[in-house]
Amino acid sequence: MKYEIITLSARPEMKETMARWFHEKWGIPEEAYLESMTECLAGKSAVPEWYVALEGGRIIGGLGVIENDSHDRPDLAPNVCAVFVEPDCRGQGIAGALLDHVCKDMNSRGISPLYLLTDHDSFYERYGWEYLCPARGDGEATDSRMYIHK
Repeated sequence: MKYEIITLSARPEMKETMARWFHEKWGIPEEAYLESMTECLAGKSAVPEWYVALEGGRIIGGLGVIENDSHDRPDLAPNVCAVFVEPDCRGQGIAGALLDHVCKDMNSRGISPLYLLTDHDSFYERYGWEYLCPARGDGEATDSRMYIHK
């Protein structure tokens, strides 16, 4: 599988396509993604930023970096969010490549560490993330797992 990882800031013409893709995967209003992506393109800071893996023009995976991924620990920021790989593309290292890319890109912009809130366990450890603490997502009844990448 041959794909490239791009940032929204490098490909601003992808904004609407990316916002629609993330909305379709996560059910969060497309307008919320568009607002974050517009802020990204304003270029006032390194965060937010959005990343996708493209294979022949098709988005096959993506993630973002935002200040807070709707949880009760605003001190743990910024957050990697919306990590998703298309089901037919899973098991090929795309998520790992995206996670590696985002960590290196944010580090090159002076942003470290990064945090990630998830219900998964053992997945992110494969890519250098360490479990940090429990954190409660907004409106959630139970804690999720907060990870850190230094």
